[in-house]
Amino acid sequence: MSDAYASLVIKHREIALVHSSSSTLAWDQETNLPDKAQAYRAEQIAYLSGKAHELSTSDNYEKLLASAEDSNDGSHTTLANLREWRHSFERSTQLNRDIVERDSKTSSHAKTAWIKAREQSNFSLFAPHMQKLLDLAKEKAELWGYQDETYDALLENYERGAKTRDIISIFNRFQPAIISLASDAVAKSSSNNPRKLEGPFPVEKQQELNRAVAQSIGFDLHAGRIDTTTHPFCTTLGPSDVRLTTRYYEQDFTTSLLGVMHEAGHGLYEQGLLESNFGLPSGSAISLGIHESQSLLWEAHVGRSIAFWQHWLPKAQELFPQLRDWTVEEFLQTINQATYSPIRVDADEATYDLHVLLRFNIERQLVRGDLDVKDIPAAWNESFETYFNMRPKSDSEGCLQDIHWAMGGLGYFPTYTLGNLNASQLFHAATQDASILNSYNKADFTPLLQWMRKEIHSHGSTLLPQDLMVQATGESTNPSHHLKHLSNRFLK
Repeated sequence: MSDAYASLVIKHREIALVHSSSSTLAWDQETNLPDKAQAYRAEQIAYLSGKAHELSTSDNYEKLLASAEDSNDGSHTTLANLREWRHSFERSTQLNRDIVERDSKTSSHAKTAWIKAREQSNFSLFAPHMQKLLDLAKEKAELWGYQDETYDALLENYERGAKTRDIISIFNRFQPAIISLASDAVAKSSSNNPRKLEGPFPVEKQQELNRAVAQSIGFDLHAGRIDTTTHPFCTTLGPSDVRLTTRYYEQDFTTSLLGVMHEAGHGLYEQGLLESNFGLPSGSAISLGIHESQSLLWEAHVGRSIAFWQHWLPKAQELFPQLRDWTVEEFLQTINQATYSPIRVDADEATYDLHVLLRFNIERQLVRGDLDVKDIPAAWNESFETYFNMRPKSDSEGCLQDIHWAMGGLGYFPTYTLGNLNASQLFHAATQDASILNSYNKADFTPLLQWMRKEIHSHGSTLLPQDLMVQATGESTNPSHHLKHLSNRFLK
């Protein structure tokens, strides 16, 4: 290890301290912060964002990076860290501290406005903030540069190495089939006449079940916790501090449970990264399309499976007496119904990706200038009717339901469908091992987690997403595995 490389490692551990401190403040902002404290919290987070940017773009940093590149030891991990540091440096140096702080401050205020707009179901309260965020996104994209279209530069924030044309190529293969499959699944489900869950399901009992399930699939609650917020998320505040959040409905305990399994999937990835490399690319997740594959694998392929509920329905029946005469088959039929819903996070597997395709198309229109911010509600409702044959009743169950745009997350949404496709492909690859499949069928998910640790988590960002998929499964992202999974679950 050269002196320059060793100095860069120390520098990035310092940057990780700043980022993790900012993440802690952001977590508190979402879960505990009083309303009147929002303005100052925005200042705090903006300052830390600017500080991290300054540390990673200084003249001294650039000299260390160039020296380390000239004198590296040639190892796979060293080369990968240098590759990612160079990529990050080149993007970061295109943005001065002013735009970084403006971006952070604008997003902090936008999140507060989004919450109020969502509560009042009034997009116009959020629209001015959305316009500022869109303008900032375009400004950053022009500074970063792009190959084909502006959206490329935004997508790169979330799916390393991907181009919009790559996403379009995958989605063009996927979209006609998923629209048809979703329609067939909804039609079949409508004739099933499943039993209805009947609350109340006390929140404290839901929390007990959620904790037990999260621990059973491998989430370490000594290195993490579960809290309550408006929009479920997972965030990492340190190498042994992974926070999950969920929301509760007393009439349906499965919403919070499956939400926790989803966020715990993210958490398992974070807890599976090399702790000794925290703050370095080799100890960081490579992309959201890979991150989402982990959350969706645990939520859908485990949490909605017969093997899982053969084991966990008895525990749920202990906590919720109204379930005691339910069979596993009845329960699975209830939770695996396909129906067109206005809410993405409550959507079933068969229709979920329609929500993502809608958002991806609207984002591209906004970024290209083909859609004005003020027209988002109308465009959303029109597109929703095309995909779902229904219209949202309000802005809250329409264009205001997700926090992503308020976070400045243009380019984020397509990674959800990439995650679905990757999850099915990874699950298929893992269960080609008969021992993993046999354990899975007995509700022992430890071998499955161990496979993910080896094939995905341990690599950090040393491999780019598609290289990681090829190494783990033998092919790049292929929609056929997910379509087969959905067909088996909903149409057989």
